[in-house]
Amino acid sequence: MNSIGFIGAGNMGSAIIKGIQSSLPEVKISVFDPNLDKTKLNGIDILKCEAAILDSCKYVVLAVKPQILPEVLGKIKGNVTDETVLISICAGISGAFIETAIGRAVKTVLVMPNTPLMVGEGATVLSRLMEVTDEEFAFVKSIFGASGVVAEIPYDKMNEIICVNASSPAFIYLFAKPFIEFAEENGIKESAAKLLFSQALIGAAKMIRKSGYSIDELIKMVSSPGGTTLAGLSALYDGNFTETVTEACKRCTDRAYELSGDAPRQ
Repeated sequence: MNSIGFIGAGNMGSAIIKGIQSSLPEVKISVFDPNLDKTKLNGIDILKCEAAILDSCKYVVLAVKPQILPEVLGKIKGNVTDETVLISICAGISGAFIETAIGRAVKTVLVMPNTPLMVGEGATVLSRLMEVTDEEFAFVKSIFGASGVVAEIPYDKMNEIICVNASSPAFIYLFAKPFIEFAEENGIKESAAKLLFSQALIGAAKMIRKSGYSIDELIKMVSSPGGTTLAGLSALYDGNFTETVTEACKRCTDRAYELSGDAPRQ
């Protein structure tokens, strides 16, 4: 039986745990979190400290804020073994950072999930350091695949991907907000606006994934000559919408490099 431990049981950690429980019931789960209110999950072992997680579990999910990860690594470095597989979901934290803090080479999988994982619709990116075996990596992928889709990318692109899957839900929510507010201001109930706009997002997402058309082709399919869509698109273009989104992606990525302490992007 594979055993997996969580250091941190916040929103993301709890979502991953629930996905494992629903799809991989044979996996033994242990958790440590200093906030006991976050560990009220059924069917898991609650351990007394970070080091106890390392002593009990081969796979260890570092589900803490990047800012406190150095402190956590300092507490567990003496308990890391040749068989330990650390799974970091900390944005901007590199494998080199983790190995330096531990003081030795360690099997590490870097993971960038997103919050829709909480409703079983996650989009998770993974990358492994060379020491991780195919079998170990397949198990880690199965953990996150239990709550959505997974993709593997090169190790040196983990900072660049953050804006694409991890931060993008916040950007999408901000995009959704004025549509829903406009509907309310024009006498349409919020519930109806949320239902229709969220379904439009779901449908558009499926068109991107399944239609076989390019993004430009999909835009053109909605945009009748002289019609309402082109009138609305003109406002987005006038406001430099695409350039603004690109700048958001750049700032997101630059911040990831700042958190990691790695050299900035070229």
